[in-house]
Amino acid sequence: MADLTKDAPLRVLGLEYTEKWTVDTAAARTWYRGQPFIVDQDVDATGNVVQYVDSVVVASTDVFMGIAKHGGSVLISGAETTEVELLVEPSIVGFKSAVFTDGADLGKTVYMSDSGVLSVTAADNPQIGKLHSVKDGYAFVALITPQICTGA
Repeated sequence: MADLTKDAPLRVLGLEYTEKWTVDTAAARTWYRGQPFIVDQDVDATGNVVQYVDSVVVASTDVFMGIAKHGGSVLISGAETTEVELLVEPSIVGFKSAVFTDGADLGKTVYMSDSGVLSVTAADNPQIGKLHSVKDGYAFVALITPQICTGA
């Protein structure tokens, strides 16, 4: 798989917790449901969020903030007033994935290698949480937010 080009199918176990964050407009951005968002300290230290795609270099000081509950977009250099609603801790979010298996992988740290693929690889990837369970083709991840991406 690769970066999202449309909204991802998500499932949520239990209650859904969300927070709204202002989206950075240093570049034009389009994002999709299921896409991770980070505070990219190398680009903007104001605390505004950017969507994660594989081309974004995740530094060890960047912070994972949550998973987009909906899609949206902003124009370059627009007023920084657009908010994105993010699924945050303690939400347990299910991603369509064949990367993990139930039992053997439970409790593993989960990263995203691009905006559409879960991974166990830390290098240059945002850490999003711990594997809670695998059911019906979905890997359920207990989100950890905010999470400094120290392994990147």
